[in-house]
Amino acid sequence: MNPHKDHRSRVKARFMAEGLGGFEEHNALELLLFYAIPQKDTNELAHALLARFGNLAGVLDADPAVLMEVDGIGEHAATLLKLIPQLAGRYYAECEVEEGSAITADALGRMFVAKFLGETNEVVYLTMLDNSMRIIDTIKVFNGSVNSAHISPRMLAEPCILRKAAIAVIAHNHPNGVAVPSSEDMTTTTNIDLALKSLGIPLLEHYIVASGKYLPLMYKMNGLIRQNAQTSEFYAGMDTSKFYFDLKKPKTPNYEG
Repeated sequence: MNPHKDHRSRVKARFMAEGLGGFEEHNALELLLFYAIPQKDTNELAHALLARFGNLAGVLDADPAVLMEVDGIGEHAATLLKLIPQLAGRYYAECEVEEGSAITADALGRMFVAKFLGETNEVVYLTMLDNSMRIIDTIKVFNGSVNSAHISPRMLAEPCILRKAAIAVIAHNHPNGVAVPSSEDMTTTTNIDLALKSLGIPLLEHYIVASGKYLPLMYKMNGLIRQNAQTSEFYAGMDTSKFYFDLKKPKTPNYEG
């Protein structure tokens, strides 16, 4: 009797009945690889990937070219593996906030953390708000390092004008880093803030995201100087001395430093 007969069907049935809660990492990865590799022992391949990259997160964060160095991983499998965290990021982001809903600093920070899941390049997002602090839209405006030479006020102002936004929020990530601002981050933020303000579109906040945490940089830089009725409501409930939060426990601050 072949012990592997109907193995895939049994694994799928187990997942549908129980979810991933009882699965080991290699079992979960094996199941995922079913959908990219139709005829191969994906259990053995899952073990090889985990041995190479350390854990499931390491596999999903790996560069596609490096993934394909593992014997048995081709373009289809590498694409699927890279799709999962970014798809999860979209899911989490949509769960955090909805277009048309009033936003808070915490909820917006968690949304950006979710959007950057699986992102290995530096990326800049722009969120546009109306006068009632409701989200109009969030768009990716740039791939690359955040500095004044690359992120121009015009790049941010044009979509705001097109969508009739009253307020702008930007976010960028530090891949493989920490959510701590560089001197260039702070200089660029000040320059963009001044430029957008001259166009009548204030920059409410600039988030830095890294390792599942976020920092609202403008609050960190200016603190209570920026407080007014609108921003007080935006920052309500936020610990004003600590700024890092963990996606895994979005309601509980994960303080550092």
